[in-house]
Parts: sequence; structure tokens; C-alpha cells
Amino acid sequence: MSRVIVVGAGVVGLTCAVRLLEAGHRVDVVARDLPLETTSAVAAAIWYPYRALPQDKVTAWGATTYAVLAALGAPEQYGGSPEAGVRMVEGTEVFTRRQADPWWRSAVAGLDRETALPEGYVDGWTFTTPVVEMPVYLRWLTGRVAELGGTVTRLNLRALPEGADLVVNCSGLGSRLLGSDRTVVPVRGQVLYLEQVGLDHWWLDGAGPTYVVPREHDVVVGGTDQEGEWSRTPSAESAADILERATRLVPALRGATVLRQKVGLRPVRPAVRLERSGRVVHCYGHGGAGITLSWGCADEVVGLAANGGAGDD
Repeated sequence: MSRVIVVGAGVVGLTCAVRLLEAGHRVDVVARDLPLETTSAVAAAIWYPYRALPQDKVTAWGATTYAVLAALGAPEQYGGSPEAGVRMVEGTEVFTRRQADPWWRSAVAGLDRETALPEGYVDGWTFTTPVVEMPVYLRWLTGRVAELGGTVTRLNLRALPEGADLVVNCSGLGSRLLGSDRTVVPVRGQVLYLEQVGLDHWWLDGAGPTYVVPREHDVVVGGTDQEGEWSRTPSAESAADILERATRLVPALRGATVLRQKVGLRPVRPAVRLERSGRVVHCYGHGGAGITLSWGCADEVVGLAANGGAGDD
């Protein structure tokens, strides 16, 4: 049994911690931001590969994660875990131009061309995908870490820690400092949380990017995609634009009360970095797909922890 320190307490870091604990390692998670303070807590958290590459690996990691989340979101009598806050929800992605099948199609259980499209759209597909209530899910993951004997501690680091057999760097944007990697950049995403008006179907128009994701007690609508922008302060102008796009896509939202709004900074880089170098495994750069890739990446991290990986020195 080795001692592992996981840096980062977002969905990727916590998921890696769970898998490493399940594999028999001693694991401590350290992070500047505790789980409910991370970008993960802001996310609409629909399973969907967004701003993450390369396509082949993202598809494989996404397929693994889809299967795990689908199991968690199954009815309790079929082995699901309602306390995790995962539901399987049908939804539709729409387009103003004809589209080829998505490159990640093999990762989902089924995907059908949609013919009943909103006005102004000419193509689309419908599929069922996990929708995750992130505050609930992050508490569940944190609880799993504790149940398995791990810890989560606030710690502001200036460098990756020493004193462990292995360090797993899941620090997201923090890897600009901790991984000396300036290729990872923030992509600002603003979302609004509206009152639940009876929606049970999600909608996505990637041209916006515009998305409407119903949860149990609210509806998350977004969004923005502002690369290089560091501000976490919600913009009134962006909020008005998001509402206009969301209500055009889903007219039932018109007049819905805005409960709150938040901003998250997606950690985007040219490709997800998942590799081992000596006693460090780097696992960051998941863009807008942290929840989508989390379990697949965590499984690979466990493999790298066991065998050292090609980059071990």
C-alpha cells in the first residue's frame, strides 16, 4: 500500500481519490478550494464532451464515465444510488445546419436523429445522458473518500507536495503554477439557476453555447465560452444574453425567476494531460468535460499508480 497525495478537490481529484482508495492506497486530498468552492460545483453537469481532446481518448474515458454514472442514476431497486444526485435524463441537441454524427457517439447508449425540432433548427439528435446535481454529487464523493479512509484538507500550495510515494496533480488551472504549464488557460462560463417550471428534458445548442438543463429543484441555463477571461464575477450583460438565448430555445422558461448565478473557469488546454513523470501523475486540462471524463481518467490514474507508466523516470 502506497501513500498518495491528490492535489485538487474538484470532481476529477475526488474521483481519482475514490478509485485510488478502492485500489488499496492511502490517500489524502489537498486543495486550495474545497469541493463546493470549485468550478465543478458551478457546472450544469450534463454528460457531454466539451472543450476536451484528443477525440479517441475522450471517447474512451467518456464511455467509462457514462457507464458508472448510469449505474449510479439507475432506480434504487436496480442498484442505483439516489444519494449521489445522478439522474438519467433525455434531451436534444439542435443545429441550424445539417450535421454528421458526433465523434463521441459510441460512448452513449443510443442516439437518434430528431425530427420534431424547434423553429429555426434543421437538424438534431436526442439521447439519454446523466445529469448530475453537483453540490449533492460532490458531497457524495467527499463522503466516499472519508468512508474509504481518505482525507480532504484545505492547503494553499506553491509547489506540488513532497513526502508521498505518489502525487496526483488534479489542480486544473492551478497547473499553470503547480505543473509549470502555461498551455492550460481559463475559459469563463457563466450560468443562471432558474426556478423549476416543470421541465424534464434538456436542450443544447452548441452555437451559443446555449444549454437548458433541468434538475430536481431548479433549471441551469448557460452559458458563455470566454477564453482567457479570469473574472468570476457574474456579468449582467451576459446574464441577459443567456436568458434571451435560453428562452428562445425553450419558451417555457420565459418569465421564470432567476434564483442565482455563478461563474466557473474551465481548465482548457490543447489536450487533456494524463501521464506519469517520476512520482507525479498529471491529470488535468479537462475543459468543460470534468464530470464527463472523471471515472475513465481515474481508472487510468490507478493504472499509472500501479505500473509507473511510460513516462516514469
